[in-house]
Amino acid sequence: MAETSSTVSSSVRDLPNAWLIAGLAWVLPGTGHFLLGLTRKAFILGGVLIFMMIVGLAFGGRLFPFQIAEPLVFLAALAQWAQLAPRLVAEMGGLGRGDVVSITYEYGNTFLIVAGLLNVLVVLDAFDRARGRRRA
Repeated sequence: MAETSSTVSSSVRDLPNAWLIAGLAWVLPGTGHFLLGLTRKAFILGGVLIFMMIVGLAFGGRLFPFQIAEPLVFLAALAQWAQLAPRLVAEMGGLGRGDVVSITYEYGNTFLIVAGLLNVLVVLDAFDRARGRRRA
């Protein structure tokens, strides 16, 4: 059974602005899914990603600056900025100076970088759901 054009256009009009959802999901992990009505998923994703950032900071990880001269440092900073609000809060709190002599320093960096990269996937998932490309 084919859908009429009025049914398709009304279902597209009912979808939230996907770019706004993606932007808010980038600012605070889980926000995009929360706005889409997926509260349980939003709290799980947001909680896990923020927890990973806290663990990374507790392990003595470093919040990397943008340094184009050092490509790996630049990429690490880019990954960490994928969680905007938690990254800003940590930086304003004076956290993330990085304790290079700590035995857990590299683990901390790994947690911080992976948390940001996982948030990129969460943002893309929220974007796809807002565009109607993915259900439940």
